[in-house]
Amino acid sequence: MIDTAILSVATLLPAVLSVPIAFFFLECVAGSWPAKRRQRVEMTIRPPVAILVPAHNESAGIADTLRNIRAQMRDGDRLVVVADNCDDDTAQVARAEGAEVVERADKERRGKGYALDAGIQHLRQSPPRVVVFVDADCRLAADALDSLAAAAFSSNRPIQARNLQIAPTDAGLNLAVAEFAFLVKNQVRPLGLARLGLPCLMTGTGMALPWSLLEDASLASGHQVEDMKFGLDLARAGHAPLFCPDALVTSLFPYSKEGADTQRQRWEGGHLSIMRYAIGRLLSPSSWTRGSYAALLLDVTIPPLTLLVLVTLAIVPLAAIIAFLGIGLLPLVIAAANVALLSVAVAASWLAHGRAVLPARSLAQVPLYAASKFKLYPKTLLAGNAVAWVRTDRTRHD
Repeated sequence: MIDTAILSVATLLPAVLSVPIAFFFLECVAGSWPAKRRQRVEMTIRPPVAILVPAHNESAGIADTLRNIRAQMRDGDRLVVVADNCDDDTAQVARAEGAEVVERADKERRGKGYALDAGIQHLRQSPPRVVVFVDADCRLAADALDSLAAAAFSSNRPIQARNLQIAPTDAGLNLAVAEFAFLVKNQVRPLGLARLGLPCLMTGTGMALPWSLLEDASLASGHQVEDMKFGLDLARAGHAPLFCPDALVTSLFPYSKEGADTQRQRWEGGHLSIMRYAIGRLLSPSSWTRGSYAALLLDVTIPPLTLLVLVTLAIVPLAAIIAFLGIGLLPLVIAAANVALLSVAVAASWLAHGRAVLPARSLAQVPLYAASKFKLYPKTLLAGNAVAWVRTDRTRHD
């Protein structure tokens, strides 16, 4: 009787984990499978757009961002910066670069979502056809603005660009692995979903939405992953976001270890928080009536890559002990299958997309890197969904 109970519990954990791993496998394989090279369509006509840039204490770098955006703007476009609870001269710098500036001061209701909502309220005075969201530390690659605006206007759907974070050229292994994990999350997986005919999640920057989907939207939130929640809400309402690989938006990882750890804890704490929300929604039968919404909920249940690898590998020795004691082989079989699926998915992603980011000579050190990050997760879990908008420190410390 006791053996049966132990076997049931030991089987449940790898069996539950196999659901997000199987979906991760499908996404990565589809996103890495060789596809026919499609001809890029030149965008010669697009509607005037408003580019909305939320900023919190970004005076050091926002001028470069605004110049990058302005280089792609056309007649009739508007550039709007929301200087949210700033203690520096972000607003003055933005005005000097020709942007419309909304200054917001509210020490209680803090967060990027509140800044975006303030920007939308400002635009209601003269609504644009399309709104493009770009973070204050990002750069648009060539033609990204045209691609996003045209895709949102023609489809009347939310559009998400490839949002990649780049490690500095002299960065060490840690940031190279982090860049690869970011690449898998924001390029390989959404590309795989698109090839499977499914929508993608929104990632916070490089987003474009028709005004018709924004005029009644509620963005005022202090959630650290308000973008993911907003994308889920849109999909639930029948407006699931589409991936636009032709549009690329990039930003740099923080140079300092403290900045990188703070950013990682904030993102992954928010992700773990919304994972709980997604799992709860998946348990509701009504969530399965719209396939695109259910697909995005499943996508949210996939943990951050480092955590996914650590948990998957940690279950194997526990399942092996159960098998060694003669209680049952099923937990070990499922755990081994999970390891195999995860390994193939990561290998396919690396071969198709990641070799330039993470050289082969560094692969042997990746398990050590993953193990070193394990100590961050207790703090991340305890932090939960923090509401403060903390600017990431990108200052270089030599």
